[in-house]
Amino acid sequence: MKMDSDFGIARELSDLQKLRAQYQPQLPPCLEGTTVRVEFGDGTTTADPHGAHTISRSFPHSYGQPLAHFLRATAKVPDAQIITDHPPIRVGLVFCGRQSPGGHNVIWGLHDALKVHNPNSTLLGFLGGSEGLFAQKTLEITDDILATYKNQGGYDLLGRTKDQIRTTEQVNAAMAACKALKLDGLVVIGGVTSNTDAAQLAETFAEAKCQTKVVGVPVTLNGDLKNQFVETNVGFDTICKVNSQLISNVCTDALSAEKYYYFIRLMGRKASQVALECTLQSHPNMVILGEEVAASKLTLFDITKQICDAVQARAEQDKYHGVILLPEGLIESIPEVYALLQEIHGLLRQGVSADSISSQLTPWASALFEFLPPFIRKQLLLFPESDDSAQLSQIETEKLLAHLVEAEINRRLKEGTYKGKKFNAICHFFGYQARGSLPSKFDCDYAYVLGHICYHILAAGLNGYMATVTNLKNPVNKWKCGAAPITAMMTVKRYGRGPGTLSLGKPALHPATVDLKGKAYELLRQNATKFLMDDVYRNPGPLQFDGPGADAKSVTLCVEDQDYMGRIKRLQEYLDKVRTIVKPGCSQDVLKAALSAMSSVTDILSVMSTPSNSGNTPF
Repeated sequence: MKMDSDFGIARELSDLQKLRAQYQPQLPPCLEGTTVRVEFGDGTTTADPHGAHTISRSFPHSYGQPLAHFLRATAKVPDAQIITDHPPIRVGLVFCGRQSPGGHNVIWGLHDALKVHNPNSTLLGFLGGSEGLFAQKTLEITDDILATYKNQGGYDLLGRTKDQIRTTEQVNAAMAACKALKLDGLVVIGGVTSNTDAAQLAETFAEAKCQTKVVGVPVTLNGDLKNQFVETNVGFDTICKVNSQLISNVCTDALSAEKYYYFIRLMGRKASQVALECTLQSHPNMVILGEEVAASKLTLFDITKQICDAVQARAEQDKYHGVILLPEGLIESIPEVYALLQEIHGLLRQGVSADSISSQLTPWASALFEFLPPFIRKQLLLFPESDDSAQLSQIETEKLLAHLVEAEINRRLKEGTYKGKKFNAICHFFGYQARGSLPSKFDCDYAYVLGHICYHILAAGLNGYMATVTNLKNPVNKWKCGAAPITAMMTVKRYGRGPGTLSLGKPALHPATVDLKGKAYELLRQNATKFLMDDVYRNPGPLQFDGPGADAKSVTLCVEDQDYMGRIKRLQEYLDKVRTIVKPGCSQDVLKAALSAMSSVTDILSVMSTPSNSGNTPF
């Protein structure tokens, strides 16, 4: 662990890092100047109609708050709140969760916004993540300290620790810190888990009449904090670009030697967002998404057979090389492995030692456990993470599948059904190599803008909100900045097995898995056969900061049709228009036309938004 005095010291920078430290991200027009203009929309509900009641009961102070839109100076909105008075405020900031490229720019954006609106405002960074928050260890952020961290990767300016602020002691310690330091705002930087904790903190603070307002920022390399309000996360763009370069280098290597199959596992937790994006960028031969496996309930043997059939089809075209991507969450998507993990985790939580677990498993779990190679057995026995999932980064699924595929190909060789050359596998895990990278231009801009929005949220006196930017696939000057209550993004899980059932019925943000009906997945399906057989490998090359490629956005961001915040505003405009046209005194015909149109619209909408029974399937 670093000494406290080691935080915030100037970094040694290479020439490229020095050049990046000089880069000044742009701001959208709605964040420029020293006036905060905020327009409030209607009160929010939640996308999960089943859960709305539970969520409103758990969050009486922060549920149902309105959306906030920040406006440019020229916007003509009669009921916008215009804030010109900016007293000095004190804000604390904490890195929760895993480091993600661009995190430092959130600090920089927030610092710049604080100082522009009032040079006497103070920004304190908590040292060492949530543990530093509980222990009230802080570093005052200044221009000098930021100098060697602007547009740089990692979280080393402040560091991080275990990513949770959940137990009563932890929440009380956080509140005590905010009170002792007289904070007006606490900014929590992190992913799904950290922002769920932020919403709970906001509610507890409001109930205790603590003056500190809590704001969340969507920063996670997994790209799984996605919903109507959040299009992508800080770090996802960089991670996918860096991984895609590594993958495509391996593809070129495979094509040159023509004798190896590369099995590459990618960091990204439960959802396969990173694996999908990297596949669309680098065109490897195959990707196996956890979501497909879960939807089709594929077993370990089904997956092995799928890969072997692909190897055999390629061998018939005289191709003995290939590149296969596997998300790290794949292992938990395989039904029988998931059930085995749940049994193991249950026993570990009861205090059973790792050595004696195999003798206490149910007969079928024991049979599967004994079938697995010894190295995997050892990894499955690791204690689970704070979100109840297995330690995915430590489980070498790629080696397991390479081992099973090799055994099956050898069996087919003996049987005479496979007539090709010997099968050779090389395994990799890409995650740590990419997450400490210099952030891409997009992540630098996005994080800096989110930092500014955090100030706007605090200036508007809001609590329990997440900073949001929509319309991200367009240039920065077209980005729409706003804030949405974190409770509006929550869902309530009602089904589950094993120890995870502790969180059942509790409102939370859940990782957004790859949408198998979405446009990005459809793009993958259209190209799957070509990718598998034709070796159409594509090398995006290293991260670019200038020239062609510097402004490239992730494929998933560009193909999905988002801008939810923009549409909500357009709807509001239509409703206002109707009100101005259909006023008492308007003609009978206008009134009849309005009534008939309105009744058909409400009929359609009420059918669409009634909780259907489809949400009741256990998974």
